[in-house]
Amino acid sequence: MKTVTGTDTDPRASIRARLVGVPPVLLPLVPAVSCRLVFSAWLPTDVERYQEYRAAEPCPDRSAEGAAATAAEDCLLTVALTVERTKNEPGGKGAGYAATLDGAPVWSGTVSFGDPAPVLERLVPGDRVTGTLWRGEVMTVGKGELRQNTSDAPRDEPQMTYAIGTFLGLLAALGLGFGVVRIARPHGHEPFGWRPLGKTLLIVMTAACAGVGLPAVWSGVPSWIVPAVVVPIVTVTAWRLHRHLRPTADGAPSSSPVEQA
Repeated sequence: MKTVTGTDTDPRASIRARLVGVPPVLLPLVPAVSCRLVFSAWLPTDVERYQEYRAAEPCPDRSAEGAAATAAEDCLLTVALTVERTKNEPGGKGAGYAATLDGAPVWSGTVSFGDPAPVLERLVPGDRVTGTLWRGEVMTVGKGELRQNTSDAPRDEPQMTYAIGTFLGLLAALGLGFGVVRIARPHGHEPFGWRPLGKTLLIVMTAACAGVGLPAVWSGVPSWIVPAVVVPIVTVTAWRLHRHLRPTADGAPSSSPVEQA
C-alpha cells in the first residue's frame, strides 16, 4: 500500500506554499508600471523637449530689465556671466562637476556638467563666460570659441531611456513568471528560484541593457535596436539556463549542452 506524506495531503501546507508565490506576482507591478511610464511619459517628454530646444530662435535684443523677464521664455537668450567658483572633482566623496555663475539681474546660480571638458576645466573664479539660457535654465557655457552643454541641456539620446525601459519590462516579466510558477507548482517550482536562475538572469539583464544601451548612445544607432538586441539575449540565456537547471527524473539538474555533446 502506497504511503502518502502529510505534506502532500495537508491543504494548509499547500495553501502556505502557494501564498509564497503571491509577493513575486505583485511586486513586478512596480517595474511594470515604471516601464510603462518610461515609454509613455519620460521618453516622449524628452524627445519633445529636445525638438523644441532645437527649434528655439534667439531672443530679441532687450534692456537688462527686459532680459531678466525673457530668460524664462522659449527663445535662446545669450548673457554674460562671471565665474564665482568651480567644482572639478572626478572621483571620491563629493565628486562632481559644477560652476557657480553670476549674471544678475538676468540669471545667477550653479550649473552642473557631465564632465570637465572642454570649458569647465579651464575656468577660474573671475572669468567672464557666455551663457545660453532657455526657459530659465543655462543650456551652454562658452569661453572664447569653446562651448559646453550643461546637465540641463536637452539631448538626443533616447537609447539609454530605451535601455532603462527594457530593463524594467524584463524585470517585471521575470518576477511575474517566477511568481506564477510558484503558485501553480508550490512543491515543484524548481529551477524557478532566486538562485541560481533568478540571480543569473538579473545579472544578464543588467549587463545586456548597459552593454547595448551605452554603445548605442555613442554610435547614434536607432533606439529600437536596444530592445531588439537585449530581449533575444535574455530570452536565449533563460532558455539555456532552464534546460541546464531543470530537474530530471531522479531530481538532479539536467546536463548542460556542452556535457550532452
